[in-house]
Amino acid sequence: MLIFLGLFVALASSLGGFVLSGGSLGPLYQPTELLMIVGAALGAFIAANNGKAIRATFGAISTFKRSTGYDKAFYLDLLGMLYNLLNKARRESLLAIERDIDDPQQSPVFSQYPQLLNDPLLLNFVVDYLRLLISLSLQAHELDELMQHEIEEFENEAHLPADALYKISDGLPAFGIVAAVLGVVKALSAVNVGPDMMGQMIAHALVGTFLGIYLAYGVVAPLASRIERQTAESTKMLHCLRVTLLAHVKGIPPQLSVEFGRKALHSEERPSADELENHVRGGIGQPSPATA
Repeated sequence: MLIFLGLFVALASSLGGFVLSGGSLGPLYQPTELLMIVGAALGAFIAANNGKAIRATFGAISTFKRSTGYDKAFYLDLLGMLYNLLNKARRESLLAIERDIDDPQQSPVFSQYPQLLNDPLLLNFVVDYLRLLISLSLQAHELDELMQHEIEEFENEAHLPADALYKISDGLPAFGIVAAVLGVVKALSAVNVGPDMMGQMIAHALVGTFLGIYLAYGVVAPLASRIERQTAESTKMLHCLRVTLLAHVKGIPPQLSVEFGRKALHSEERPSADELENHVRGGIGQPSPATA
């Protein structure tokens, strides 16, 4: 995973450069300094956040080992699934897809795309709004306003962990200075030790400054940034769904509705018009090879 590779490169570069310059790693091992810094940061984190933000942060950290998987193959399957659903609704009626959205796991449309079924964010969004379209006669602007509100609320919730971690990264250098000052106080209080021992104690104290700054900008801030990137990818996926469904509500044929959704994607994940057309026409109902 890139997140672990990046953290390893940052740590190896910092410590490797120190060793190559003639330094010894021994003095950097200061568990008490680490305890003071991490403990103070954890306490500040708990004091500054409510239970919802704390749970969201630990939940977000647990997802670092997984990628969102929102690549070109995923979006081909997503747009293909939407085409199948909207085409069925257009040919038969919206009521024809009621069984599909009532039990997606048993749906002949949804079940062809296991990767999409395993994404609760995507599945709930599609099912909820198709159910609304079946139950109510909504105008396009009414549906758009509702979807925009939901996406905005999703972003607000998804940014809670990143905001919390950024605040911790801002405070870690200060906690490192606190640990260093306490170490200097301890060293200066030892009036009976010789110059050599005094120098070692001062060096140990300064490790606190290093740890605070490194943990802030080499660990916590990158983790917060990674959460933001994952949130942005999920938000882009929701906007793709939104644009496609809005096009359908406006009376645009399914083939062109999914083209609207394709245009909402970033260039790296966006399939070409020919790829999408071949997927929804030549391979209707068949998931892409990458997700089969």
